[in-house]
Amino acid sequence: MPDYRVEHDSMGEVRVESSALWGAQTQRSLENFRIGEERMPAGIISAFAILKRAAAEANAELGTIGGREADLICTVCDEILAGDHADQFPLKVWQTGSGTQSNMNVNEVIANRGNQIAGERLLHPNDTVNRSQSSNDTFPTALHIACTQALVNDVLPAIEGLARTLRRLERENADAVKCGRTHLQDAVPISFAQEISGWRGMLEFSAESIRATLPGLSRLAVGGTAVGTGLNAPENFDALCAQRISRLTGMLFSAEQNKFHALSAKDAVAFSHGALRTLAANMMKIANDVRWLASGPRCGLGEIEIPANEPGSSIMPGKVNPTQCEAVTMVAAQVMGNDATIGFAASQGNFELNVFMPVIAHCYLQSARLLADAIRSFDANCARGIKARRDRMRHNLEQSLMLVTCLNPYIGYENAARVAHKAYEDETSLRDACVSLGLMDAQRFDEVFKPEEMI
Repeated sequence: MPDYRVEHDSMGEVRVESSALWGAQTQRSLENFRIGEERMPAGIISAFAILKRAAAEANAELGTIGGREADLICTVCDEILAGDHADQFPLKVWQTGSGTQSNMNVNEVIANRGNQIAGERLLHPNDTVNRSQSSNDTFPTALHIACTQALVNDVLPAIEGLARTLRRLERENADAVKCGRTHLQDAVPISFAQEISGWRGMLEFSAESIRATLPGLSRLAVGGTAVGTGLNAPENFDALCAQRISRLTGMLFSAEQNKFHALSAKDAVAFSHGALRTLAANMMKIANDVRWLASGPRCGLGEIEIPANEPGSSIMPGKVNPTQCEAVTMVAAQVMGNDATIGFAASQGNFELNVFMPVIAHCYLQSARLLADAIRSFDANCARGIKARRDRMRHNLEQSLMLVTCLNPYIGYENAARVAHKAYEDETSLRDACVSLGLMDAQRFDEVFKPEEMI
């Protein structure tokens, strides 16, 4: 049986395991919210550590806490950022909508660990670690920090990695001409490089869209305290905090001037996740294109080969499936669901506070993590190994009736349509159909019918 110690808060005494660094409020949350398996994301805990460190430095500079207390807080925050004490943050996403209990979880762990280091009780979770702060401004501040870090450190580098692979594939396939397709039907020719450039363009647009959301995320709620008035926060605390957060992260943050907006609205996060949803939509399209082009290998399009990473069937020997594409499309579906949740949650800012923040944090950071991981996996295990099957591309191109489009300037749209229909009905070539209809002799047809020049 575990040993216990007695902790107390404003509601009375609570038993806590002796080995735990958390205190009474964390323990109450553990007991009162036995809901689901989803814990507060690690990115939020790290962002809280950054914020608490910055707040301690700002408080020390403003004289609201002592230098020794600030140093202890900074030491513990550095331990958390180094990956220590990860098991001390057990709270579920499904808790109070303000995230108060996770804010207090961080405060309690910092205070108790700091007091361990000091050998005496110098830190109090509320009076020292949470000085000049409220859960109502710290959680949205941590949320913006965590979202920004996820985008800059994970999502954008993953996009660039895949875009780099696609640029190489473009160079390698500039002379590979294939059938274009619209409405899942044959269309006029396109080079494989041109098709790939469309995928690359989607990624580049997604990266541009994501970067456009960073200025909104850079504006922090810190200093607003309970309702946006800044009660109990000294003058200039918000600006000093933002400066130190910028230094700690290497990213530019500033204090939001309208704290009432910062506490009650989650529009910057909803807007930013919209860019992640767009990235998910683009990755869905790219992954679907790749698996369609690789379909077969004999009874489908079969115009590209993708790496064979694992057996594809427990019953059909030799079968290989486009599993990386399937993983990407499942991630895209999850991100689109997360976007619906975030959109609804962001609309629920009642009066001076939005109380859907934990689920917003969970959904946003899950989307960012899944997209970054899926894009890196798709790049390493699929895209880098794509190879054009040029003979199959040529065969399919030669069978396409839409090559007749190049005859429009010579025989007109309606006559060209007659040629296409006759070739289809007689199961013959466009050349034979055009000649048999008396619209062009064989020599003239060969002079103007050049698919490679149609791209």
